[in-house]
Amino acid sequence: MLILSATKGSNLSLAQSFAAEAKSKNLSVETISLPELQLPLYDSLNQAGGTSEGLLKLAQALRDHKSLVICAPEYNGSIPPVVSNAIAWLSVSTEDFRALFNGRPVALASHSGGGGQKVLLAMRQQLSHLGCTVLGREVLATSQKAANPEAISALVSQLSALESLP
Repeated sequence: MLILSATKGSNLSLAQSFAAEAKSKNLSVETISLPELQLPLYDSLNQAGGTSEGLLKLAQALRDHKSLVICAPEYNGSIPPVVSNAIAWLSVSTEDFRALFNGRPVALASHSGGGGQKVLLAMRQQLSHLGCTVLGREVLATSQKAANPEAISALVSQLSALESLP
């Protein structure tokens, strides 16, 4: 199970909660903080510059794991730039871009000061467009409302069950 965090703060803590739950179920898990990959800003002018070490790490992690959890805050009512940037780079720099997403089970979570529902909806729409199977349940936390541990456990269990399918 690959768990991505769009921040090094609250969403990384949320990602670590998912990782702890997966480990408690003896599942293989890897957590990546997207900001730590230091991906350059994608634009068509720097596309020819090749792939960065961080992008190679991210693409390999996607190949190594069958399921994905994305923890991201709401930025101006939508997806954080670091998530959009990573997807943009993957789409132009990997030969198997569609294989990275097609049929992949994905769980969505957000710890957000902006409410979080809009980012969950935007990620659901984009990842569905890319061919992912986005789970119906999601986790939403704010500074006033902690993440529901039962929801985290249920999502990890559901992803684990989907991973075992052929």
